[in-house]
Amino acid sequence: MNNIAIPFQTIDWRNIPKTQHKGETGVAYWQTIQFDGLRVRYVEYTKNYKADHWCKKGHIVYCLKGEVINELEDGTQSVLKEGMSYIVSDDLSSHRSITKNGVHLLIIDGNFLNSDI
Repeated sequence: MNNIAIPFQTIDWRNIPKTQHKGETGVAYWQTIQFDGLRVRYVEYTKNYKADHWCKKGHIVYCLKGEVINELEDGTQSVLKEGMSYIVSDDLSSHRSITKNGVHLLIIDGNFLNSDI
């Protein structure tokens, strides 16, 4: 894995543009900061959001507000509540997010989660 040099910086998420991503139901709003091999996102899923795909990408996820149901392709579910995290490497699960009342998450992913490294 190549190390990247990120100088010290603060991020005011209020100044980061939002992009909209429709789910099977509901909407996800992403605010993204991209570095070489590293992506940091503030993500808000609206009420009754259900992802429209199974994700195989690795993530480090921290729940800032609300709660989200994490569903694995085999039907297993877990609930992530405020103050909780989950972590998974690339290609080690097929997962999707579902909300009842919405959630705010900090999601970090990148090359360092590649399970082939």
